[in-house]
Formats: sequence, C-alpha cells, structure tokens
Amino acid sequence: MFRFECTPAFYTGKEIRMNVQPYLFFDGRCEEALAFYRSALGATVTMMMRFKESPEAPPPGTQPPGTGEKIMHASFRVGDTEVMASDGHCSGRTEFKGFALSVTVPSEAEAKRAFDALADGGQVQMPLSKTFFSPSFGMLTDRFGVMWMLMVPA
Repeated sequence: MFRFECTPAFYTGKEIRMNVQPYLFFDGRCEEALAFYRSALGATVTMMMRFKESPEAPPPGTQPPGTGEKIMHASFRVGDTEVMASDGHCSGRTEFKGFALSVTVPSEAEAKRAFDALADGGQVQMPLSKTFFSPSFGMLTDRFGVMWMLMVPA
C-alpha cells in the first residue's frame, strides 16, 4: 500500500492506493492474443470493446480505415492480475521492449504446461530450470513479442 504524504492543507485524511496495471498494444492482433492467452494461461476476458462500439468516433486520422472490428479496449485476468489490451493504432508494428510479465505458478508441472504453451510460436531465452530462487524458472518471448518470466516459488 502506498501512502501519499503532502502538506496538511491538501490532506483529506484518506489513504490513496496506487495500482499499476500492464496495458499491452497489439497493433491489430489483440483478438488473436486474447484467444492465445485464454488457451495458454487460462486467461479470462473480463471486458472487450471494439472501435465500432465506442460512444465517440476517434479523432480524424488516428485510426486506419476498416478498424471498426478491431479491439479498442479489453481487460483480461491471469490469476489475480488484470491486464489491459488494445489493437492500438492497428499499425501492424507491435513492439514490446524493456519489460516482462512475471507469472508465479504453484507447481513445476504447471510451470512446464504454461511455459510450453506460451513458447509455442515464440522464442525461449532461458529454458525452465532450477535456480537459487526457484525450483523452476524460465524466460521466453511469445509469438506476439511479449516477454514472460515463469517461476515456482522456492
């Protein structure tokens, strides 16, 4: 929990909670990614809105023609974590750099199942193996370019 400290003139007496959520932009492949994560991780899609369902039209020039069926916003759950996703500007230039999504699973069997599923069509950076901090830890980049770290707690 994060406690916000400020001068007494602005403090209301309430704690302010901060929540950081990943938001992934698949630039045209969001629906495919959601189906993949449902299969690979048992993800549950909790919300999905297409561009054509938006109550407001996007500003002129911000979306290529024919993007009405693409995903404007979606949320999905993996375990206790909510991840947000979109097709973004539908440019087809998906690029994820400088971060990884880390998943903790309860058993080595579950780590292997999830790791193998996510690795399908992707690239393994570090195969699942025993480390000083986990009986099973591995890293991979999935077919969409998202980097994942899977581990079983020590």
